[in-house]
Amino acid sequence: MTSLLPVALEAAALAHDLILTRAPGAVTAKGDRDMASEVDYAVERAVRDHLRERTPAIGFLGEEEGRTGPTGSGLTWIADPVDGTANFVHGIPLCGFSLGLAHHDDPVLGVIDLPFLGARYSAARGAGAYLGDRRIRASTAASPADAIVAIGDYAVGPDADNGRRLALTGLLSARVQRVRMLGSAALDLAWTAEGRLDASLTLTNNPWDMAAGAAIAREAGADLHDANGAPYSLASDSIIVTAPSLTTTFQNLLAELPPSS
Repeated sequence: MTSLLPVALEAAALAHDLILTRAPGAVTAKGDRDMASEVDYAVERAVRDHLRERTPAIGFLGEEEGRTGPTGSGLTWIADPVDGTANFVHGIPLCGFSLGLAHHDDPVLGVIDLPFLGARYSAARGAGAYLGDRRIRASTAASPADAIVAIGDYAVGPDADNGRRLALTGLLSARVQRVRMLGSAALDLAWTAEGRLDASLTLTNNPWDMAAGAAIAREAGADLHDANGAPYSLASDSIIVTAPSLTTTFQNLLAELPPSS
């Protein structure tokens, strides 16, 4: 995997420049209160073209335009061109580019670039996780009362059911130091890998949101599970990333949630 990391870093550099130098432009609605900007499409196309040229045997999955390329290798590049589009469109700097490489449903490499924060995270299986050239490690927090915990956005759309998310917010607010909803899954996972956050709890699992961050967080020493405590994969229905010393605490807390409707 380390031989493919330079290719991913080149893609991140392309995305970085596009996100920093272009205004969001026209916004395309993607259902109720969801959107994609012109920059989302521009970044995805530029990155897809770059990866097709550099790694023609590896398929590609992008959030905006779906799956292209071969499937026989079992490897797939998975990109979110602008993770946190709502933040980006509103001028909030908590957004960025996310590119993971998955072997079937297993994230094995990831790069997350946060252009407005000047931060680029990367990891490859067995090679550690990095912020720039500095190796990063997950938090060692031992008590939930000392933990800063990020949660995923509430669901939108006509069929949105936020009962479990609201219940999770209530459980956390009574036990952890602070709860944060930052609006970018990639940022949540990168900051959990770096130890800025002590856990990231998301009750959904879109592959473009999670592939890169899951690879980085795992290499940083965080624990990754789904909401039921099973090992995490891109086929899971949720992603729970925790400092190892807090894993049991959060698994017990998640067991208190009402069942999915």
